[in-house]
Amino acid sequence: MEQITIDRLGHQGDGVVQGGGERFVPYTLPGEVVEVNAKGDLQNVVTASPHRVDPLCKHFGTCGGCAVQHGADAFVAEWKVDVVRRALSARSIEMKFGGLATSPAGTRRRAVFGGRRTRKGVSVGFHQRGSNQLVEIEECTVVDPKVLAAMPALEELTAIGASRNSTIRLSVTLSVAGLDVFVDEAHELERPMLPQLAEIATRHNLARLTWNDEVIVSANAPIQRMGRARVVPPPGAFLQATPHGQAALLATVKQAVGKASRIVDLFAGCGTFALPLAENAEIHAVENDGPMLSALETAWRRTEGALHRITTENRDLFRRPMLSSELKGYDAVVIDPPRAGAASQIAELAQSAIKTIVFVSCNPVTFARDAEVLTNAGYTMGSVRVIDQFRWSPHIELTATFTK
Repeated sequence: MEQITIDRLGHQGDGVVQGGGERFVPYTLPGEVVEVNAKGDLQNVVTASPHRVDPLCKHFGTCGGCAVQHGADAFVAEWKVDVVRRALSARSIEMKFGGLATSPAGTRRRAVFGGRRTRKGVSVGFHQRGSNQLVEIEECTVVDPKVLAAMPALEELTAIGASRNSTIRLSVTLSVAGLDVFVDEAHELERPMLPQLAEIATRHNLARLTWNDEVIVSANAPIQRMGRARVVPPPGAFLQATPHGQAALLATVKQAVGKASRIVDLFAGCGTFALPLAENAEIHAVENDGPMLSALETAWRRTEGALHRITTENRDLFRRPMLSSELKGYDAVVIDPPRAGAASQIAELAQSAIKTIVFVSCNPVTFARDAEVLTNAGYTMGSVRVIDQFRWSPHIELTATFTK
């Protein structure tokens, strides 16, 4: 047994020990004196941090979903802000803090569970930290209780579609009409399975059940609200994690674009920003995922009387970014790329005459890289607002506005 002192919290939520090469100890906090075994696993907290609290969930420490439930809310909030500040500081960019919006517990509207058959029956839950093993979930402080209520249906679906040698993915999304369940990486759909799956969906009042991309039952359209529009996303489509987080991001974006009359929405998805912004401006929405773009366009047409014109473009912005010459005539750009950021697209934006760029990011490191390109091109970065939709996890989202 070795006794060590934790120096700081790393960007994944692990305690970091400096000196002789960094060492990482999960479930610890800065300033704590702890005992670890030969593998470096936490065995005992000798001197606890004043920020240490009792975890709310009994699965914490085995379930890999949460990393910092042992830290007080105020401490976790400041840590997440500091992760963003450090990422920007590494690029010599000073961060003006524009506030923090933290989603309430129990409001996550989408979760992906794993399902596997066992000798005793089935196992459904979240993966253990750094493992393929599943932790059967009896409670969860993060997801909406209505999502967790899908567990009996998920167990029945696992019994049909999983094996002992592989884990299936069960994505559950809470919609206006109820639960939207997407089963992926499961046994190939065969005709005898259809009545079984339909019966499960009907008995558990699922709004929609999709099996390996094939819709089995769609009793009610699984609508998501995006401003005045009502969107039916394709099965398994990306959505903001919580309604609160979506509202916080949208409020920031709306304030940033101001009275812009023509806006480009890059990586538009199903219309999280494009549809609400169309209440006051013309929008050109660009997205590589055809089904999501189709859902956006359908939603716009169904609420056409209440929205300005939206044009859509199916385009891979990584391989074929929108050129600076194509951006002429637009007042503002909203960009919400995946975790990898958008290096090629940012290079074109940096050369453009766009006056306002609203950047939404889910990765402080790639955001800092892209922000450096924009600031070197003459853009000024405004305050950074941190959005925490993923309580107690290391995941961080943020927004910032660049003006020229």
